[in-house]
Amino acid sequence: MPFTSLQSLPDGYRALVIGSTGAIGSAFLAHLQADPRCALAVGLGRHTHPAVDLDDEATIAAAAQQLKAQGPWHCIIHAAGLLHGPHGMPEKRLGQLNYAQMEVTFRTNTFGPALVLAHFAPLLPKQGRGLLAVLSAKVGSIGDNRLGGWYSYRASKAALNMLVKTASIEVARTHPQAVLVALHPGTVNSALSAPFNGAEIGRPAADAAGDMLRVLDGLPAEQTGSFHAYSGESLPW
Repeated sequence: MPFTSLQSLPDGYRALVIGSTGAIGSAFLAHLQADPRCALAVGLGRHTHPAVDLDDEATIAAAAQQLKAQGPWHCIIHAAGLLHGPHGMPEKRLGQLNYAQMEVTFRTNTFGPALVLAHFAPLLPKQGRGLLAVLSAKVGSIGDNRLGGWYSYRASKAALNMLVKTASIEVARTHPQAVLVALHPGTVNSALSAPFNGAEIGRPAADAAGDMLRVLDGLPAEQTGSFHAYSGESLPW
């Protein structure tokens, strides 16, 4: 798939992808690094330099502080997330809820991204356009929830959406052209989705990342604090 160029950002823009070792994160990074208009695209994760570990606030703060000198950063994407892990698969019933699984899900999907917002949003341009996107999920929509189940994952993404909405109001006061959004990638070929869909589970991560970058590129500043699918569709909270 051809790379997606962010035409709404200035020539020579700089970009960060947090969670760049995952399927979608690495696809975002590849698109940005292929864009001749992008002067610098940096991927961040637990094993990068600087490192960003969502379980360790000090690493998030230190990475933001270290990267500040190379800023401003015009495009910041948070692509890390957790659907299942050592603590189990998504809960289908209330009786399956347990502290350990809820805590690890919220730490990765909500608390970590909240600290990314806190430490990285100030790196956006104060003058001119800036984009900050976090990967959410349509199942985190309270208004769209018709099937139930997946308690921790749904709730963690709904809480993430609220954090993005709230942060967008504050950031707009100091960065009036910044666009903060939650994005739904759709079903993507990744380790996150594999247990639920078998071998043929969705579209390539490169396609999803390209679609979401096009959505980002087209959002005006007035739509900061919104929730969109990869198709551009506005999703209900």
